[in-house]
Amino acid sequence: MNPAVVKGGFIAAALMNFGGVLILSRFFTNTAINEADPVVMSNFGLLMIVVWGLAFLGAAMVEGNVKWLAGAFVIEKLVYVISWVYWFANNSLPAVYDADLFAGVFYTIYGLNDFIFMLFFAWVFTKSS
Repeated sequence: MNPAVVKGGFIAAALMNFGGVLILSRFFTNTAINEADPVVMSNFGLLMIVVWGLAFLGAAMVEGNVKWLAGAFVIEKLVYVISWVYWFANNSLPAVYDADLFAGVFYTIYGLNDFIFMLFFAWVFTKSS
C-alpha cells in the first residue's frame, strides 16, 4: 500500500469535513441545515464533523500503522451513511432546497461523501498489516 495515497486520502477526508461543513453551513449560521435534522446536524453535530476532520488530518500525519484508526473511521462513516439513508427515507430533499440551496447541497452530498470515504478507510484497514 502506497503511504502517499493513504496520507492523501486522509487529508482529502479532512478537507471534505472542513469544507463541507464550514462552507455549506456558512460557518454554522445556516439554520436550514439544523432545521432539516436537528439531532444529527445541530450546530454541535456540525462542529463534531469538523472535529472528526481534525482526527483524519492527525491520522494523515502518522507514519506508522493506521489500521485500527482506519477501522474506527469506517464505523464513524457507516454511522453517518446510515443516518443519511434514514434521513432520505423520512424527509423531503426538495423542501430543503426550497429552504436554502446550500442546505440542499449539503444533504445531497454528505452521505455519498461519507460512503466513499468509508470505502477508502475500509480499504486502508483491510490492506494494513
